[in-house]
Amino acid sequence: MESGDLKIFQAVAREGSITKAAASLGYVQSNVTARIRQLESELNTPLFYRLSRGVSLTAAGCNLLTYADQITRLLDEAVKSTQFSEEPSGPLRIGSSETTAAVHLPGIMLDYHKRYPDVKLSLITGHRADLVRGLNEYDLDGAFITGPLDFPDFDAIRAFDEELVLISEPTEASLRDLLTKPLLFFGKGCYHRERLEQWLHEENAGPTNIMEFGTLEAIMGGVAAGLGISLLTRSSVQDWVDAGKLQAFRIPERFRSSKVHFVFRRDLFRTSAFTKFVELLEKSD
Repeated sequence: MESGDLKIFQAVAREGSITKAAASLGYVQSNVTARIRQLESELNTPLFYRLSRGVSLTAAGCNLLTYADQITRLLDEAVKSTQFSEEPSGPLRIGSSETTAAVHLPGIMLDYHKRYPDVKLSLITGHRADLVRGLNEYDLDGAFITGPLDFPDFDAIRAFDEELVLISEPTEASLRDLLTKPLLFFGKGCYHRERLEQWLHEENAGPTNIMEFGTLEAIMGGVAAGLGISLLTRSSVQDWVDAGKLQAFRIPERFRSSKVHFVFRRDLFRTSAFTKFVELLEKSD
């Protein structure tokens, strides 16, 4: 069993499709199909159910995936260990929410890049659930995560304190009336959306609609156009408020605070690139 076969197996398992796995790996479909069949023949057991649309793991496939994840992670760490040096280099994959990435990270990332130009720095944005999944699957080295933390396998560094504000188009309406308007947010898993939904529940108010947008700019533009309201950090909307495009409202104190931590797995192999990023983050606090 070769590591390359395991990585192909992982891709098919994650994508649920040989065609999609081949595209993500940059392989031709026939090659992926042949490698999966070869692996099944070697193990003398089927790893996937072939469905009309894609594939799904058999029980044996589920068991193999657990070990494949561990093996490929150890192989990645083995490669990292050979590349460890006092001068940071190699890949560093950081995750963040859209709002934190837009407001707080440009300066930090620029400073880091200037200090350590040999590091291949990547910033991946996503919802809280996506970031946690990325950490658990070792796709991310660390992530900026908003909200309370209860992850026994993770370590965390306090990064930023934020104030959440309700935003609307410039209006004379009361806060109570605004809470009946549609909500503009990212998809499910957005921490700010969860906070506003908790507040609405306590107020016995319910929005008529929830509109999902892919970017921070799209949310603010939609609110400014009068589509609805949103709950965002004051730092992310202040320029639009100052320009008269949005109006910001203070919300009850129990929902106002938003803490952002830099989170990483305790068992992460900490390269010099990662260590220097943490040191720079702590200095910038």
